[in-house]
Amino acid sequence: MRNSLLAMLFLAAACSAPGDSARNLAQNSNAPPSGAAAGDPAATPADTTPLVTTGPVAYVTNEGSEALSVIDVGTARVMATIPVGTRPRGVKASDDGRTIYVALSGSPRCPPTMPDAECEKLKADKSKDGVAVVDAAARKVTRILPAGSDPENFDVSEDGSRLFVSNEDAGTASIVDISSGKVLSTVPVGKEPEGVRVRPDGKVVWVTGETAHNVTILDASTGKVLGAIEVGKRPRGIAFTPDGKLAFVTCEVDGTVWVIDVAKRQSIDTVKFAAGAKPMGVVVSHDGKKVYVSTGRGGDVVVLDANTRKVLGKVAVGKRPWGIALTPDGSELYTANGPSNDVSVVNTESLKVTERIPVGQSPWGVAIAPAPGGPPAS
Repeated sequence: MRNSLLAMLFLAAACSAPGDSARNLAQNSNAPPSGAAAGDPAATPADTTPLVTTGPVAYVTNEGSEALSVIDVGTARVMATIPVGTRPRGVKASDDGRTIYVALSGSPRCPPTMPDAECEKLKADKSKDGVAVVDAAARKVTRILPAGSDPENFDVSEDGSRLFVSNEDAGTASIVDISSGKVLSTVPVGKEPEGVRVRPDGKVVWVTGETAHNVTILDASTGKVLGAIEVGKRPRGIAFTPDGKLAFVTCEVDGTVWVIDVAKRQSIDTVKFAAGAKPMGVVVSHDGKKVYVSTGRGGDVVVLDANTRKVLGKVAVGKRPWGIALTPDGSELYTANGPSNDVSVVNTESLKVTERIPVGQSPWGVAIAPAPGGPPAS
């Protein structure tokens, strides 16, 4: 009788628990990872159970484990891990979410503490360079596109027919025709190019040059260099406001974000971050009002007012956050935290981390897309 009564009380308590969303149920069914610090959000361990979703999906490149983690945004669970190739970094999705593109590189990984001279002595395998084309529904690589030497990051043309790829060790940008799988042209840009972004109108492409400390502007149709803009030291990421009037360029060494008037091609403001911040990834909210910046070794995401450039707040997300992406409704921000091998999910209203999701080794980039075959992202 005593055991039966206890069982009934336990069942009643479970049924009356508030907020039992699909995400909460998924999270509560898993224990936090061993070694989690007291007070940290519970990290959701990878689950190998096949899942199907009609909602948004996050794709995370794991540079160290040569794989792509596939996360159901609705439940914050890893649905699949897809082997893609060597050193996956930049990642983008087609508008319909059916195809995921991943930059691969055969150049050696060099940690921040390794001198450039030592890194240059390491052997590169150029046969491993390219951009992997992943069938999102089948969860497999269907082909590897040539993309020049040491592809690091890239963007997709407005019509989805081309890739614009930064070739870090060559100081060039490659323009790739997706259908034919051919490199249409290779264009000299600033030294050590990294960030690549197509302007919202699709007419031009911006490419950061890390050691040239500039942004090169290319004509998207011809590849012709239209000019360059000097910015701070070691520019990394680029993000445009939805109307294409402003661009935000993160500069790691300066600890700054440069605000560029796109039409005039000149800086109109510079935001200086707190000591220790290393601005890396950047994304503008869908309404154009806020700018989110990951700070690398600073460990935070900083939020700026896009109009006043004032700091609205910040949130500690993990070790060395790099790539970041917003969900289609803008309610959550995903950050790839390299050394801690996980992804943080930030509620953009409260600026609190709600999930820590273990992924592969050294997560680098994040792209969020509609589920293949599901409703389009809004």
